[in-house]
Amino acid sequence: MPISNTEKMKTQNSPRLLALDVLRGITIAGMIMVNNPGSWGSIYAPLKHAEWNGLSPTDLVFPFFMFIMGISTYISLRKYKFEWSKSAVWKILKRTVVIFAIGLGIAWFSLFMRTGDAMPFDRIRILGVMQRLALSYGATALIALCVKHKHIPYLIISLLAGYFLILLFGNGFAYNETNVLGIVDRAVLGVNHIYKDHGIDPEGLLSTIPAIAHVLLGFCVGRLLMEEKDITLKIQQLFLMGTILTFSGLLLNYGCPINKKIWSPTFVLTTCGLASSFLALLVYIIDVKGKKSWSRFFETFGINPLFMYVLGAVFSILLGNIKVIWAGEPISLHDFAYKVVLQPIFDNNLGSLIFALLFVSLVWACGYVLYKKKIYVKI
Repeated sequence: MPISNTEKMKTQNSPRLLALDVLRGITIAGMIMVNNPGSWGSIYAPLKHAEWNGLSPTDLVFPFFMFIMGISTYISLRKYKFEWSKSAVWKILKRTVVIFAIGLGIAWFSLFMRTGDAMPFDRIRILGVMQRLALSYGATALIALCVKHKHIPYLIISLLAGYFLILLFGNGFAYNETNVLGIVDRAVLGVNHIYKDHGIDPEGLLSTIPAIAHVLLGFCVGRLLMEEKDITLKIQQLFLMGTILTFSGLLLNYGCPINKKIWSPTFVLTTCGLASSFLALLVYIIDVKGKKSWSRFFETFGINPLFMYVLGAVFSILLGNIKVIWAGEPISLHDFAYKVVLQPIFDNNLGSLIFALLFVSLVWACGYVLYKKKIYVKI
């Protein structure tokens, strides 16, 4: 993969890597798409999460975003020189609380729209996707200010090894209510405040431990990206790290299954490895070869990622709960679009996929206005 001196200079002088925005955008668009099919009963296999052990393409989008969050955390903390200060800590804590609160707000809004109860706090889900992002970001950022960066790889290994022991001795690989992850969540949060999937919350308390290690791995890659000046070496190291992590996860899978719902250590290694390799490919295609026209759609999602995700969640709740009258019966806007318009034309699975793609396009159209006006909504 030879890279000319001109291409090297162009990339080294660039203030940021467009590939990061594009990969971030791909993951956000993917998260919105897989969360909004026309029907949960009509989904093509690659767009389904693995039932328990294993890995599907859909299982990659969320961990890819967390990996990128780690890279972004490194970049954002550079201006503080990774030194503990009142302003740095305040920024971290404030962002952590805001992201967590938005996640709770989405859960509240969903319950309110379904039940009409404005005070559903006795049964609101406390944790979720945004909450996991908040806790993982906050812990990673504080660790980056407190721990020498050369020690962070050892901390990652310790977190993953410690979590594996918790799984091993706590029946953590069982898909039922005897799993230690579910036991802890029910004891601490309460049964009415968790996601109920065979007694296990996929964004629960204990599985936040490997999620922090996950973001820390992204942080280490961010350090590599920013400190390595030679673009050729940068890409090679990303591929090398990606290969090592991916094969480590696949080999260790025989003793520690790859599992998204418990965020197993092998899930962390494999998905971070794949994300690192994919990022290297995008850096070469976009930032080196300059082939970027295809990526503008995803860049729209990538420059305002959390805002776009939240916007998608709000739209999803509204479409699922606002009803119209059709054939004398009330029907939600979501069901009208899928069951009345798309399903009769395209049948079940294809109609469901087209609904998801149209939904992503709706969110993109709103984000494109911000993109054109260069408006960045920081969360």
